[in-house]
Amino acid sequence: MTRPSITLRSAGADELTEVESLLAENGLPYRDVRAKPDRFFVARADGLDDEGSRVGIGGLETDGAVGLLRSVVVTEPNRGRGYGTALCDALEDRARTNGVETLYLLTTTATAFFRRRGYESVAREDAPASVRRTTEFAELCPESATCMRNEIR
Repeated sequence: MTRPSITLRSAGADELTEVESLLAENGLPYRDVRAKPDRFFVARADGLDDEGSRVGIGGLETDGAVGLLRSVVVTEPNRGRGYGTALCDALEDRARTNGVETLYLLTTTATAFFRRRGYESVAREDAPASVRRTTEFAELCPESATCMRNEIR
């Protein structure tokens, strides 16, 4: 399958309600979206009209050489078409551009997907303090979530 082409851009103020809704519909943390709007991104499929071009969203929080990949979701009609991979590629590229060398994430449902991307399970307490202090890590994600790490240099 050919990987779809997407454009990733920061979520605009007029899109935050959509971001919150999509996250909530998929059981992902959304309570801090408005407190951290600059950390959320919208993926649009290249070549589709503007109405149907939003294929997913994702979040990225960075602190020097480490970051937290979070809230990655593809819209229901676009699943299974490679958009999740394209979205993660774009978020990892953005992180790399900002000096991130290691990304962490928490997941309750996508361990296999992220393992295929090179992420490995690690103990939650092994994540750096800056990652453990994020709202997602400290408050929003359940303790049962799998913590994963990937070197993205």
